[in-house]
This record gives sequence, C-alpha cells and structure tokens, in this order.
Amino acid sequence: MRYDFDRVIDRMGTYSTQWDYAADRFGSADVLPFSISDTDFAVPDEVMDALRARMEHPIFGYTRWNHSDYKGSVAGWFARDGASHVDMDWVVYSPSVIFSAATVIRLVSEPNDAVVTLTPMYDAFYGLIEGNGRELVAVAQASAMDGYGLDWDALEVALARPEAKVMLLTNPHNPTGKVFTAGELARIVELCHANGVFLISDDIHRDMILGETPYTPVTNITREGAALLCSASKTFNTPGLIGSYALIPDDDLRERFLFELKQKNALSSVSILGMTAQMAAYRSCSEYVDELVAYIRGNMQALKDFLAANLPEIRFAVPQGTYLAWMDASGLELDATELQRRLVEVGHIGIMSGETYGGAGYLRMNLACPRSKVERGMERMLAGIRS
Repeated sequence: MRYDFDRVIDRMGTYSTQWDYAADRFGSADVLPFSISDTDFAVPDEVMDALRARMEHPIFGYTRWNHSDYKGSVAGWFARDGASHVDMDWVVYSPSVIFSAATVIRLVSEPNDAVVTLTPMYDAFYGLIEGNGRELVAVAQASAMDGYGLDWDALEVALARPEAKVMLLTNPHNPTGKVFTAGELARIVELCHANGVFLISDDIHRDMILGETPYTPVTNITREGAALLCSASKTFNTPGLIGSYALIPDDDLRERFLFELKQKNALSSVSILGMTAQMAAYRSCSEYVDELVAYIRGNMQALKDFLAANLPEIRFAVPQGTYLAWMDASGLELDATELQRRLVEVGHIGIMSGETYGGAGYLRMNLACPRSKVERGMERMLAGIRS
C-alpha cells in the first residue's frame, strides 16, 4: 500500500477531542478511546503538500469560496463513479454539515413542525432537531445483524403526519452503517414527495463503502424537495480545518440558504486551510480512499473474528459503510451503566454506549485507526467484560 495506515501517531497534547478530552465522555482520562468520528490517520501527502504550499504565503485574509476551483472539485469528486452528476451551481459552502442541516430545517419548516428520522441516529441530530423547536419523529432502522430492516409502513405513517415537514437521513447511516440502494432512496423520495416532506441527506460518510452496495447520492434520484450535505473532513481527517458543502439544486432555496449564510451569519469568507485541503483531496486522493476503505474493512473483519472467538454474546457484522462498528451487546445481559463501568474502570477502554444514539444494548466503536490500536482495544474490551 502507498499509504501507511499502520503508523501510530501520538495525538495527546494537540487538544484532540477524542484523546485529550476523553474524560468528558467516559469520566476518566485513563482510557484508550474509540469515540468521536475522526480518524487516527495522517492526512494524505497530497493534502499536506497543498497546505504547506499555502502556508508559505504569509497572508491569511478573507477568502472567497464561490469559484469554479472549489465547486468544480466537488463536482469532479461525485463524477468519479461515472453515474453521478453535480451541477457546480448547486454547490454552496458551509462551516459544518450540522450548520447546513439546521439552516435548511429552519428554511423549509416552522417551529413545532416534525422532523422524521431513522433511529438509532447520530447523536447531534437530537439537539439539532429539538434545539430548533421541531418535534422528533423516529422510525426504527435495524442493524446489519438483523438485515438492515426498515419498517416502511411506519415510515409512510410518519411522513403522512400533517406536522411532518422534513425527513433527515444519513447515507451511509450513522451508526448502523446501512448504505441505501438507489431503489430504497427512490422509495423514500416518493414518500416524501407524496406528503410534501423535504428530504435532507447527510452523506458525510459517502466515501466509506465497505460492502457491495454502491453509494448513490439522493441528487441522482431527484432534484426537487431535497438537499445533500457533505464534507471531505471524515474521509481525509480534516474536521479541525473547518468546512463542508451542500448540494441544493432548487434555485430559490439555495439563494435563501446563502442569505442565511452571508447576511444573517456573516459567513461569506471560507476557512482558507479547509478549502485548500478539500480541493487537494478531491483532485488527487482517489487512491488514498481506496486504500483507506480496504484498511477499515480489515479492521472490521478483525473485530468480527475476535468477537466470534472470545465474546460470542456480542453480535456484530461488518457494516456496508462508515468506519463505525455497531455491536449488539445485549447478549451480555448487562445494563448500559454496568457495561460502561467494566469497559472504563477495568478494561480502560472508551467505547460509546449505544444509548447515546438511541440504541439501547449496543456499542459504537470507531475503527478508523491503526490495526495495533484495534488489537489493544479488543484485548481491553475482553478484560473489562470478563471481569
């Protein structure tokens, strides 16, 4: 492999949320963390070279994002599969995917309207929906171990509620790893259109496809009543540089989004380094993604084999996408508090409780890290649970 994903890099002392502030999530700093969704991998050389070159220029003034170099990098990245087309006019900058989601929700709905989503779900969505005065309507999404079953009847009922104005989707789904097929997306779009529900798809894990189901952007299915939100930050490990984008095909909604961005929030200038990193990654780093996905798949398989041999009470299947292992630990017959106590206090390992995402009895483990860390983590998991 060209890229060294086995390399262990000490992140302590860098103000890392995952490493320096592990105690915020686990009540102890003495844990090996597998928590927040960034990776423990160095960014690609091509990105580092672009950042170094930009750092050589000693002025970091207000910077424009609305140009063909930035928007064209996004369109080009989506065009790699030969089937997806992104019009550069659709592309708008945003500081984060969550900022985009909150903004679009406010633009297409009113306070006390309902947002339909699939649970378990990315924990930031709870605050995003309720913090903006919207009602959360949840429809269950099964795990890989249960065939990723979705109750379509329940989804149809939820979307038909008069107060339902938005559906908030993640594709690939966080935390289950489900990758929605083109047919499934078409069915979701059909239900949303039939009920006047606007569809927001958070596709930040779009590049992490581990299984046979290919990624399909919702903009391949429809250009009406939908927006796709994304960022290069998960794939290339650059969230600290700040930056994301949205694809908004609807001209009127896009203009209203830009008004919110620039006039209401004064975010007309982009993060220079975030923009530089994204353009370099999207233009030069396809090989990096291919090798990264293969490495993550290997980490997932190592965990699967370990659990089958040592902790068969924990059900786990390699997900279709993301670098997040979603494990069903209900077979241990331990409540979430006791399970976390054993993991943290005895095993000295930090794995997120599924309750954080609305999945009681589950654990979410970030495997975007060197294999040696995964191996140490598995041994610590075993020691804590068997204590």
